[in-house]
Amino acid sequence: MAKHCFSRTSKTNIARALLGATVIASALGGQAAVASADTAQRPAAVADHDIKSGQAKVNVTAAQVLAVAKSQVGTSENAAGGGTKYQDWYAASPRAAETVARDGGTRTDYLNGAWCAMFVSWVGNQSGAHSQIGADAYTVAYAKWFEGTHRFGTVAKPGAVVFFAWNGGKDLTDIRHVGFVVKDNQNGTISTIEGNTGNGKVEERVRPKSDVVGYGYPEYAA
Repeated sequence: MAKHCFSRTSKTNIARALLGATVIASALGGQAAVASADTAQRPAAVADHDIKSGQAKVNVTAAQVLAVAKSQVGTSENAAGGGTKYQDWYAASPRAAETVARDGGTRTDYLNGAWCAMFVSWVGNQSGAHSQIGADAYTVAYAKWFEGTHRFGTVAKPGAVVFFAWNGGKDLTDIRHVGFVVKDNQNGTISTIEGNTGNGKVEERVRPKSDVVGYGYPEYAA
C-alpha cells in the first residue's frame, strides 16, 4: 500500500523497517552496504554542498529528467512497502545521514518508508541534475528547501517538482506527496510522473491543480 509522506514521526518507529530481500544494511554508524540486481545503475552519491545551496548549474534539460522518470513507470514496491531501488539508494546515500540527524530514526527506516520523495531524489541523481532537484525523504522539508533557495511558486512547468496536499491545504506543512510535472493540460489539471502512487508504483497520473500546494523549479539547461 502506498505511503504518501515520509514524516518526522518516523523517528518514533525505528524498529518498523524490514530489510528487503535484495538489501543488506550494515555499519549503521555512517555507512550502509547495499546489494541489489540494479547495482550497475546505482548513481553516484549526492554532493552535499550542492544540495545545501541549490546553486550549482547543470547541463541537463527538463526533457532528459522526465525521460529518466518515465523509464521507471511500472516499478513497484514489495509487499512490505520496500524493495525499490529508490529506497535502497537513499538509505545508502550521504544525504540519508543528514536527514536521520534532522528527523531521527535510522537509515533502515528508509528501506520501507514512503518513497515518493526518494523517487524524485533518485531521478535527480540518476539524471545528473541532483544539485538542482535536491534530495530528501520528507516532503515538507523538500518543499522548504526549494522555497529557501527561492525556487518555489504556483505555475506548472515541465520538469518542475510538484507538491500535493489532499485536504485542500495550501501551506507547506500540508504537503503529503511529490512528483514531477510533465505538462500543464490547460484545463485545470496537470500530467505527472510520481513514485509511490496507486498501489505503490511509479505511474503517470493526471491530477487536479486544486491538489497542488506549489512547485519547485530546478534550473535546467535550455
